[in-house]
Amino acid sequence: MTIDDAIQKMIDLIKVASASAEIKSAKMSDEEARLSVYAPADDMQKIKDATFMPAMDMLNDDGVDVQVFVYDKDAPPLKG
Repeated sequence: MTIDDAIQKMIDLIKVASASAEIKSAKMSDEEARLSVYAPADDMQKIKDATFMPAMDMLNDDGVDVQVFVYDKDAPPLKG
């Protein structure tokens, strides 16, 4: 599996868990990517649950590391 395939698979899983999630992806290398997910607070745990094991499987089976960071899109910005 390529990193692009892994990113797309994770985006698909996230969209199933939260249709309104906003996703920003950053490819760090040919084996590593970071997805920043901005979702309603009620969907945050669903996204974490939907992506945790697939991310572990990709890392162990395919050697690609897709990290998913989930943020509350309605939270006020941090100060400081």
